[in-house]
Amino acid sequence: MESKNEIGEFLPTRKSLLSRLKNWEDNDSWRDFFETYWRLIYDVARQSGFNDAEAQDIVQETVVSVSGQIGEFQYDPGKGRFKSWLRLIARRRIADQLRKKYKQGALKEQDGVEHLKAQEQGSDEVGDSTTAELDAVWDREWQKRLITLAMERVKRRVKAEHFQIFELCTVQEWPVAKVSKTLGVTMTMIYVTRHRIAGMLKKELRKLQEETA
Repeated sequence: MESKNEIGEFLPTRKSLLSRLKNWEDNDSWRDFFETYWRLIYDVARQSGFNDAEAQDIVQETVVSVSGQIGEFQYDPGKGRFKSWLRLIARRRIADQLRKKYKQGALKEQDGVEHLKAQEQGSDEVGDSTTAELDAVWDREWQKRLITLAMERVKRRVKAEHFQIFELCTVQEWPVAKVSKTLGVTMTMIYVTRHRIAGMLKKELRKLQEETA
């Protein structure tokens, strides 16, 4: 369940928020952080094979880890992204959950091979192939969040009927003729509107991607 704040205000880095998080007693900022990032972490955990309860645990443990390490984090896009730092913490919490499942006998031997190899090497990480898969899932979910935010920003800047045209044509992939008949607008208007909003969306998405650099 996503709140309005989570969808409409999601930002990839948010330097001001990260600075405020260094104050552990700033409950509003920590609530803001949770609402901003919990769904990303949850979706990555779910796509990594965990059930709802396990994914919720990973979210909570990741947030706890962030609270313990945020004091050491220095926001410097030239040296490293917050995105990568948060991904590393989440990955370690996923590895912890894998370790827990293996000890409880919930994993088959072959499912835990990569993780056990990492344990034998004294690493907190999962194996190389699993790490690559997790990183791919993380990047995919992060991109989805950026697209969601870009769509929300553009939606607020255009007429509702124009955004509906774009959504029906692009998101729901309706044929132009069907959109024209359903909404009672000309096909020319549909083509022009779709092109204009697509351009706005690409520009907004590039801006968000730059904010993660």
